[in-house]
Amino acid sequence: MIDVTRILVPGESRVDPQACAVFLIVAFVLAGIVQTIWFRSRLSHRFTVPLDLGRTFRGKRIFGPNKTLRGFVVMIPATAMSFFLLGLSVSCDPELAYRLWPIKPWAFAVLGLLAGLGFMIGELPNSFLKRQLGIQPGEAARSWPAKPLFLALDRIDSIVGALLVISLAVPIPWWTWLYVALFGPAIHWLFSVVLYWSGVKRRLA
Repeated sequence: MIDVTRILVPGESRVDPQACAVFLIVAFVLAGIVQTIWFRSRLSHRFTVPLDLGRTFRGKRIFGPNKTLRGFVVMIPATAMSFFLLGLSVSCDPELAYRLWPIKPWAFAVLGLLAGLGFMIGELPNSFLKRQLGIQPGEAARSWPAKPLFLALDRIDSIVGALLVISLAVPIPWWTWLYVALFGPAIHWLFSVVLYWSGVKRRLA
């Protein structure tokens, strides 16, 4: 386990599942806003390099052309910054800080790096599975039960990836998992709507 909590703030702490969930959701919303702005910039197109470099597995692309460095180069630092700024704000409120992980603001930035990395990597198994099943990038599954399965995976894959990686550094209460699992997909979908209407995404998902 990556022991971020070794850099403790003075005093005790009681990790509150609801406070942790709110922190994580707000942090990812802020990072998502930065990502949306980035995707609409011309500079971002310079990083449209496929993660699989065009390689194939069993004659099919590993991830496909839609999984590129474009998202990685912004989401990971943006999440680190949002975690740091929120951690810094929380440190000014002892009552709220008591309810979160007992780490210093700069350690929240490390936690954010891990969270952003987990968020982006969490999407890759889903993309790999789609390519192997012949589902084209940007297209929805049409058959049963693939359609509802991938509809659910598209909403939770990155969230689960982020929480799994964060849990390597700090404890994530089960109630926090539940809160984020309930509200995270809806927020993820809202960002998908924004990206769709902005012309960044071909499909509303």
